Amino acid sequence: MKTVRFIYFLAFFSYIKGQTLQRSLLDAAMQHSNSQNYLEENLRDIISIMVAQFLQKSTYEEVQTIVEELLDFAEKCKSLKLHESPLECSYQLMTTFLEHVCNNQGMADKHVLSDCCNVNNTARHKCFLLNKKDDANYREILQIPDLEQICEVNKGNQVLVKKRYIYETSRKHPFLYGPTILTMSACYETAVQSCCQEENKIECLQIKLQPIRKYIREISLRHHHLCEIGTKFNHKVAKAVELVLLTKKQPKANFSEIAKLAADIKNLHQTCCEGNAVACVFGRSQLMNYTCSKQALLSSKITPCCALPVPFRGECIINSENDNKTHLSSLPLSRFTEDRFVCKQFTDKQDDFLQEFLYEYSRRHPELAVPVILRVDSVYQKLLEKCCKLENPLECYGHGKEMFQRVVHESHEHVKNHCDLREKLGDSNFHNRLLVHYTKKAPQLSAQELVMFTENMAAATTKCCPLSDEQQQFVCMEDAAKLILGALCRRHETQPINAGVGHCCDDSYAFRKLCFDDLHIDGTYISPLLSCDQIISLKEDLCKAQEEEIQIEKQKLLSNLVKQRPYATEMQFKPIIVDFTQLVKMCCQAEKRETCFQEEESKLIEKCQSLLGG
Repeated sequence: MKTVRFIYFLAFFSYIKGQTLQRSLLDAAMQHSNSQNYLEENLRDIISIMVAQFLQKSTYEEVQTIVEELLDFAEKCKSLKLHESPLECSYQLMTTFLEHVCNNQGMADKHVLSDCCNVNNTARHKCFLLNKKDDANYREILQIPDLEQICEVNKGNQVLVKKRYIYETSRKHPFLYGPTILTMSACYETAVQSCCQEENKIECLQIKLQPIRKYIREISLRHHHLCEIGTKFNHKVAKAVELVLLTKKQPKANFSEIAKLAADIKNLHQTCCEGNAVACVFGRSQLMNYTCSKQALLSSKITPCCALPVPFRGECIINSENDNKTHLSSLPLSRFTEDRFVCKQFTDKQDDFLQEFLYEYSRRHPELAVPVILRVDSVYQKLLEKCCKLENPLECYGHGKEMFQRVVHESHEHVKNHCDLREKLGDSNFHNRLLVHYTKKAPQLSAQELVMFTENMAAATTKCCPLSDEQQQFVCMEDAAKLILGALCRRHETQPINAGVGHCCDDSYAFRKLCFDDLHIDGTYISPLLSCDQIISLKEDLCKAQEEEIQIEKQKLLSNLVKQRPYATEMQFKPIIVDFTQLVKMCCQAEKRETCFQEEESKLIEKCQSLLGG
């Protein structure tokens, strides 16, 4: 059986390059057997995930104390058979946890949850969720041992190493789904145990743990993004996203199976996003069991995954490759634009009809990114809403195919223009161009935020544009943009930026990227007047800084200049940025650095003042 699992697991996470993670996952899966009582056996760890994700400032010991108290109630869950009422019990457990926090005034105050405790259960739960921070820095109480200490701790207590890893991962990634944390903690545990037997322990740990960390960062962003879709947009959008993803992955499956799975996955996402780790783990297990029972109808690619034990089965299925695209007739798609009964079907059962269109279009275009397919779907819906009011609707919606092609072409042109501009300017200048554009679009963001946001956009372009396949370029860019813009929109949700950003975030998920691409300067913004000596700071500390830190300071200067003169051209700012770079280099090589910085800073401030007109 272990040999079979070894062969099957080679497909697991094939999209992540590098054999080290595959090997780590493989080793971990081989050491776990299928268990009918997985939820019961791992209940303590699952509750730890829930507590640490809500109470991110708690120490490991504080979390374990709360878990112990909750386990008294959770014993009722363990005494129930899984087929009876585990979900009901998990919701009672969540209520008990929230009450526990609110009954402890010191704990509620520490985590800034006192206001949440003043409202009823449903509102209280939502309030707790809003207090989760996925960008918080909790290094001051970091409790995962460093690489040098891991093996010493592991020697004394192997269980403790895994439990601390679960704790740290949960509080740093409060929207990461519980089943994923359990899977990766098993991989972490296996990697530590393996490396601690090696002669060069540190090098082994660096190699094996790095891809695990990378995967967690990436999948955590995706989980948070899915949560945002579920809360910001209606359930139809969330289901449509799942339907497209499933159809691309399983193009041979029939519509009824895909529609049922899409609805089930959408509901599971909602459960996981609510922070109910027990219900999330149980729900995914049930969903994956159902998926594996239907694997012959769904996809040949998930067969290796279904041979794996819980929790590896779920992570494997989610990351499995798309099934091979079968030869599909054009007839089922043409009936949406050529059939004279389209309007009757659209009027009678609009949701079902549009879902079926989305299914048929997605399985014929697996090469397109999800947002692009959703744009086509949105255009089709608006087309029918207009045409079905006319005397001859067929003549109107008969142009649908051309409209779909136009949507795809326009989406691709946006990406192509980005890639062409990057190739023309080079990575550094392209980042500066993005920084100037987005400072004008969202000047309310701090210079630091703008630099970080545009750095992510530039990094995505650097990653995606060199891909040899043009279609891969487009999918890569659309996929990256939806996550980066999703993070920006969550920032807007927390602290509103401006009306333009709000419109792009809230109006249409499908067209969000194109909306931001076309967003103009915020003419309503009035920048706080800053003098050049407030914007420019040349200090000797820059000589100790890394090249990346100097680049950030330079770009923050550029962003602040743009805020002061949003209608100035990029070329007008360039001399100051170039001088800043040269002065840092010159003064850091000077014998009297401090004197050099003082003298040269005053000259640069004069040049800045002439630009700003001050």
